[in-house]
Amino acid sequence: MDDWQRRVDEIWDAASELGEHEVIVRIDALVAELPDHDPRGPFEAAGARDSAGLEEEAESRYRRSLELGLSGRARVEAHIQLASTIRNLGRPGESLALLDEVAGDAGDLVDAVAAFRALALASIGEADAAASVALVALAPHLTQYRRAVDAYARELVPPPGDAPRTGT
Repeated sequence: MDDWQRRVDEIWDAASELGEHEVIVRIDALVAELPDHDPRGPFEAAGARDSAGLEEEAESRYRRSLELGLSGRARVEAHIQLASTIRNLGRPGESLALLDEVAGDAGDLVDAVAAFRALALASIGEADAAASVALVALAPHLTQYRRAVDAYARELVPPPGDAPRTGT
């Protein structure tokens, strides 16, 4: 990890003590050290604003970081965070599309992608689909009833063309 990222991480580690405004000030100071074409800058600036509830300011910065080629885990994080922001701004359908873009590349963030998919599905009124996504993500972590929970969760939203099951 480079020194710049270490300093960013230190700010985030102290965020609850610093307060939202101070986090933005300190992150912006570190962002100013980077060249304009470095995608890490707008990504961190977006996160600081998002954390402070300034979703509209965060959105353009997330989009800029992705346009500049943010890659790896940070790219997945940016998609998750932007999807959350977009959902909070009242565009859950767009949120789902953003999450779909990284679903295959999520790695150890696969459960986070599922959690935000479930939130977006709930926001568009798809409660069964939201519960299914959340429970399918939860099932592998269960010590007991893993197969049953996974199977029941998948039955909540049958594949297209399948008739819904009745009974228990």
